[in-house]
Amino acid sequence: QVQLVESGGGLVQPGGSLRLSCAISGSIFRLATTGWYRQAPGKQRELVASITRGGSINYVDSVKGRFTIGRDNAKNTVYLQMNSLKREDTAVYYCYLDLLREYWGQGTQVTVSS
Repeated sequence: QVQLVESGGGLVQPGGSLRLSCAISGSIFRLATTGWYRQAPGKQRELVASITRGGSINYVDSVKGRFTIGRDNAKNTVYLQMNSLKREDTAVYYCYLDLLREYWGQGTQVTVSS
């Protein structure tokens, strides 16, 4: 059974930072691509960042230079460091795992507001 549990969301002012973490149970983490999606109210879910088992990373253009994704295979954890947050980053953030099929967490709310 693969389970994903996100943490680290919250309310932050524009220009602030948050660090999201996703703890993933099961033994397949090190073999899989993992990352983060987000969904803002009234918008489609979009891929924010992904990292393959080999360490190749991709970001959506809107977060390049501000967000950093990382993974710790020893701890079965994927991180998303978010700096210089903007109001338009407000969304529910979901971590995912992709190996033969996709697995999803329950989501964590990130609100950027003054």
